[in-house]
Amino acid sequence: MKNTGRLLCLAFVAFIFSLSVAIGGSAQAATRMPDFALNSVLDGKAVSSSNFEGKVLLVTFFATWCPPCIEEIPTLKELHSQLGAEGFSVVALSVDQSGPADVAKMVKKKAINYPVLMADEEVMKNFGGVYGIPVSFLVNKKGNVVKKYTGYVSGKTLLKDIKSILK
Repeated sequence: MKNTGRLLCLAFVAFIFSLSVAIGGSAQAATRMPDFALNSVLDGKAVSSSNFEGKVLLVTFFATWCPPCIEEIPTLKELHSQLGAEGFSVVALSVDQSGPADVAKMVKKKAINYPVLMADEEVMKNFGGVYGIPVSFLVNKKGNVVKKYTGYVSGKTLLKDIKSILK
């Protein structure tokens, strides 16, 4: 049964990816990133979007049961480490319905070095509706979403895009 669910997830992600490519995968430039205050999976404390003002962000929606989401983690960790001193941060928003304890276990197991928060329905809606995962949004220093990535994205692509707006 779990394998069937994973296959359906992968099929759905592939469909959403194909659809986004067909209609253009980028968010409009100068779209303001939605404000949020969400709880950290590690300590339950609220983390606000205002904590990241003036930084370039990669906001990524994911789930612990999503293979492409898990596959991205090493790349996201590397980008966060490599570019953090230049004003960049990854912020991961979990859509897991099992709760923060399961997500925290995965964060510890994978030694994730960036903030991982629990997404809620309002934040998913405010980001334009999150219908498939992984989905990520690149946000410039002014707080505007400049690019949307649907599905797995290579580290090479992310690095190029992030560096282009860190200048």
